[in-house]
Amino acid sequence: MHIERIPNRKSHPTVLLRECYREDGKVKKRTLGNLTSLPDEVIEAIRVVLKGGRMIPAESAMAIEQSLPHGHVAAVAGVMKSLGLASLLGRTPTRHRNLILAMIAQRILEPASKLATHRLFAASTLGDEFQVADANKEELYHALDWLLGQQERIEKRLVKQHLQDGSMVLFDLTSTYLEGRQCELAEFGYSRDHRPDRMQIEIGLLTDREGRPLAVEVFPGATGDPKVIRRVINQWRTA
Repeated sequence: MHIERIPNRKSHPTVLLRECYREDGKVKKRTLGNLTSLPDEVIEAIRVVLKGGRMIPAESAMAIEQSLPHGHVAAVAGVMKSLGLASLLGRTPTRHRNLILAMIAQRILEPASKLATHRLFAASTLGDEFQVADANKEELYHALDWLLGQQERIEKRLVKQHLQDGSMVLFDLTSTYLEGRQCELAEFGYSRDHRPDRMQIEIGLLTDREGRPLAVEVFPGATGDPKVIRRVINQWRTA
């Protein structure tokens, strides 16, 4: 026995339960029943049984062992891929490169400390997406040290990619105050945070005219704007 669908131009196909048999050496068919009025899932169940299959309740057919959020991870990872971020960091896949990519994605999705970040890798598919699900916080710090060593190469590539002779650039210098006295760059200076009682560092950001970041540098806290701007212009004019 088998199920056969008969096309019907004016309505849904006719679904028949049929049987094949031999008579006088010829194969013939006879209709055993009309299944057209049955729901599709019932017809499919009959089809499975006729083929020797066995229907079992869906809840006993599978068990969900783990379910992790993925959509937001896929969206961020897709944008990073379209931007060519992985090849910008390094042409060869490495553990350090994967860790940096994962930290960038996590920073976009849910900014946190390094200690919290490596734990958050397991809260979604992000850890598996970048193959760093087993990372620990020490690895994250080592990866940042690796990234620092790549900074000059990355910045030169960005400048070459986005700037031409005569291009307009944007530069901004800001400051942030610090607690403690162990930072080598920390100095008293003009506080944009209105905290002259705290030592600070200054951070300079260079972008193209569209606002795409090209280079970043940290300066001593007492560095004046004119000095920094002259340095940055001279540095990237010859890059």
